[in-house]
Amino acid sequence: MIHRSVAKSIEQALKRQAAVAIIGPRQVGKTTLAREIADSHPGALYLDLEAREDREKLVEPVIFLRQYENSLVVLDEIHRVPELFSSLRGIIDQGRRRGHATGRFLILGSASIDLLRQSGESLAGRITYIDMGPFYTLELPANEPTLLQLWLRGGFPGSYLAEDDSTSLRWRTDFIRTYLERDVPQFGPRIPAGVLERLWTMLAHGQGTLLNASRLAAALQISASTAQRYIDLLADLLLVRRLPPFHRNVGKRLVKSPKVYVRDSGLVHALLGIKAYNDLAGHPVAGASWEGFVIENLIQAAPERTVVSFYRTAAGAEIDLLLEIPGQGLWAIEIKRSLAGRPEKGFYIACQDLKPDRRFVVNAGSGHYPIDAEITAIGLHELAAMLAALAV
Repeated sequence: MIHRSVAKSIEQALKRQAAVAIIGPRQVGKTTLAREIADSHPGALYLDLEAREDREKLVEPVIFLRQYENSLVVLDEIHRVPELFSSLRGIIDQGRRRGHATGRFLILGSASIDLLRQSGESLAGRITYIDMGPFYTLELPANEPTLLQLWLRGGFPGSYLAEDDSTSLRWRTDFIRTYLERDVPQFGPRIPAGVLERLWTMLAHGQGTLLNASRLAAALQISASTAQRYIDLLADLLLVRRLPPFHRNVGKRLVKSPKVYVRDSGLVHALLGIKAYNDLAGHPVAGASWEGFVIENLIQAAPERTVVSFYRTAAGAEIDLLLEIPGQGLWAIEIKRSLAGRPEKGFYIACQDLKPDRRFVVNAGSGHYPIDAEITAIGLHELAAMLAALAV
């Protein structure tokens, strides 16, 4: 059993809040973790709302859940019954009047769309959201073979823990097909699976490039607004990240379009048919894939309320990742796939513009050493650990 780093945050949130929602894509391990937490709470009830018999129990939710007022109730795949949120508000408020103010509901959702919309109206002040991503570097042994396997296969448990690379790729291919044919239609208007798959693949080919909805639309023979709507859906399903540009006024002509990444590196490789590390190492997408992989790992490790962005000017100054960390200031991060990469000229120019508090070059090695008086070269695991320590 691989310990999930969010488990502690969930337990702490249950002690101070009536409802806690774990938000993450399908197959990321939310149910496994929720069942583990439920086992540590005597009398806890688990309801899988994809199962008809469990949904039928909640036809009269107030009457049914009244019997579990003193117990933790886990509601899995709550987007299946979005109307339940309005009932939960009344149940929570009644419980508070009777002295049951915390630890009532653990809610699991495979996307942010319905959860944010519904709870924003119904459960404001009664719910805490916790993001749960795939496995990341701090949850696994700190060695080079583990890191390369995590990069190749991605962090979804079914993929990372597969017995070999072929089985892992087959798992990810099936995962993509299931999302396109079954899950996407649940969350939005009917979208042709073939068009969405081509868009997803195009995003993988253009990993880490600036979003150009018009170019994507022309290739897919759809309108730019439709392409933008499809990308919005993939982002809401937590499968794609739009990394925003840094927007502080620094007197420069800044790039204003976000950069787009398929969030899990294993899905990038599956969409492009990359089967093994030998195929990945020589593939044109390798550098961009590594960049996206590092960014996702560092964002997972960063403290709450960290603001993430990138910096690029029309003149060529660029920083791959900026982290504005509460109490720590601005961190500038350059990402290199080599073992001893040095920053480009554009990184130095960008640092002159922004004057970040700390400057790092993340490479594929381990340990850390100074490049100059202000810039430190560091391995991914070490920088992630440094960020995670700030959150304690």
